[in-house]
Amino acid sequence: MTTVNRCLDAAKACNVDDVCQKLRTEYVSTCIKPSTKSGLCNRSRCNKALRRFFDRVPPEYTHELLFCPCSDMACSERRRQTIVPSCSYEGEDKPSCLSQMRICKADYVCRSRLAQFQYDCQPEEQSATGCKQGNYAACLIAYTGLIGSPITPNYVDNSTSDVSPWCSCSASGNLRDQCSEFLDYFTNNVCLRNALLTFGNGMDFTPTPTRLQRLSPVTDRGPQRTTVFVTMETEQNALSPAKPTQDSKVRLWSDSTASFDTQQNSARAFAAASLPVWICMFLSFSLRCDQ
Repeated sequence: MTTVNRCLDAAKACNVDDVCQKLRTEYVSTCIKPSTKSGLCNRSRCNKALRRFFDRVPPEYTHELLFCPCSDMACSERRRQTIVPSCSYEGEDKPSCLSQMRICKADYVCRSRLAQFQYDCQPEEQSATGCKQGNYAACLIAYTGLIGSPITPNYVDNSTSDVSPWCSCSASGNLRDQCSEFLDYFTNNVCLRNALLTFGNGMDFTPTPTRLQRLSPVTDRGPQRTTVFVTMETEQNALSPAKPTQDSKVRLWSDSTASFDTQQNSARAFAAASLPVWICMFLSFSLRCDQ
């Protein structure tokens, strides 16, 4: 039986699209090109090219390359190598996550994208999806927004779907809790994990209450509750007086017209039935006057 390599298929699809192929070739060549002085790659240029690729190429291509489902190590390794981690991700030693976070927060773009990621991928154990916002697609888009930044995440190996920035909390001292809270958003986040594992299975969507009832979470968290997502429009409708729709206006108008016609018909019938009585009364009165 032939094994389907979704990551290889994603690469082929990207090569067919002019923009995807051009920008992918650009970042790969930039990230693997050694510097003439040090012999190492230029990480700054590599990250810049990566950001251009993920910002300008539609998710239908970038997400297939980055989140393609894998069932063997060859596929997983191709997926892990998508962002050329030897240049954009890895280093000799892992720096402190706190220092990486400080660098990120000092940059407006990185700071805003980190905040977006923490919002869209906020975990919620009681949610059927594991996400407080209930939107896998938004979580994955926010995740890709961090690639090419000082806290670029990637797959940690080719045997799992675990992801993490290239940093550690081992030397965080009395700020260990703060460091772990940041790192756990990648390494111990049920929302992000579910979004990654369900990609390509028809479940990377914005769930509706009906879909949530059919959704089986990828982790066993015991009894589950269905989360109902209330839109702003729904909330406004609930707080404002009900307004008749066009159909209800037509229905109200036709009902009132029918009622008016019925009243007219009843009046005509009454007049026709009482006419002989009036004639008899008139003749009787006339005869009395003649006498």
